[in-house]
Amino acid sequence: MSPDRWSFRGSHPCARLLSEGHDVICLDNLFTGRKANIYNLMDYKNFEFIRHDITQPILLEVEQIYHLACPASPVHYQFNPVKTVKTNVMGTINALGIAKRVKARFFLASTSEVYGDPKEHPQSEGYWGNVNPIGIRSCYDEGKRMAETLTMDYHRSNAVDTRIVRIFNTFGPNMHPQDGRVVSNFIVQALQGKDITVYGEGEQTRSFCYVSDLVEGFVAMMNQDEHVGPVNLGNPDERTILELADMIIGKVGQGKIVKEPLPKDDPARRKPDISLAKKVLGWEPKVSLDEGLDKAIEYFRKRVEAGDF
Repeated sequence: MSPDRWSFRGSHPCARLLSEGHDVICLDNLFTGRKANIYNLMDYKNFEFIRHDITQPILLEVEQIYHLACPASPVHYQFNPVKTVKTNVMGTINALGIAKRVKARFFLASTSEVYGDPKEHPQSEGYWGNVNPIGIRSCYDEGKRMAETLTMDYHRSNAVDTRIVRIFNTFGPNMHPQDGRVVSNFIVQALQGKDITVYGEGEQTRSFCYVSDLVEGFVAMMNQDEHVGPVNLGNPDERTILELADMIIGKVGQGKIVKEPLPKDDPARRKPDISLAKKVLGWEPKVSLDEGLDKAIEYFRKRVEAGDF
């Protein structure tokens, strides 16, 4: 398996595959990831880590490729938008090139951001999206749309065996405390006794999926032989940002909400239609938002208390 990113979402599927006895080769340039996320995997004899930027070619012999490369947090992907586009375009071309050469099954981790600020609700895979192609988020939104285009073109033109999932908001252990996404922001701010920063009026909605559920969806998608997709993976339990903030404040026991201006092109509503995932994968999330937040808070509490940032 390769290439991967040792960030929040990259470390979990690798741990799962190693536990099943698979040989795992993982690539990461450690832009958003950290080696501490994989210390518990270093003792596996069937594990190999290579520090490498997938925008540069590499030769590997593998049977499956999970391509998760690209920062998913606005803070990180807007830090170097040109690099974000290169990762989604050149990185995907390089990863698909490996798959084509060695006849590996290829998995693309796309995103619900391909739907932009959606005019269809909930979002099904047949919806083409409402994306601003020149906005501050477009390096990621349009980058992932292009990654999907490349994946399907390699499938049609070169018979590469491909899988595409569109990931909705995900949270859980191994997120960076300064990741910039809403769950980690709220939890860390509350644990540190800081104000909880809500952008806009907080009426925008998101659907939050716990990472273990997401990994189950990854594995189910990769291991079914029928070519389908893209397939939405997310939790259809839709909540407003204010609801999320109130839940976290209640669980942590401290925090005060303050409001800041809404960032440009921030989607007003986001909720996955997971009918296709249920039908072809037999998949749906099992961990509730309430349970997942308890686990995430426990993880971040240890990081904050240790000053491990």
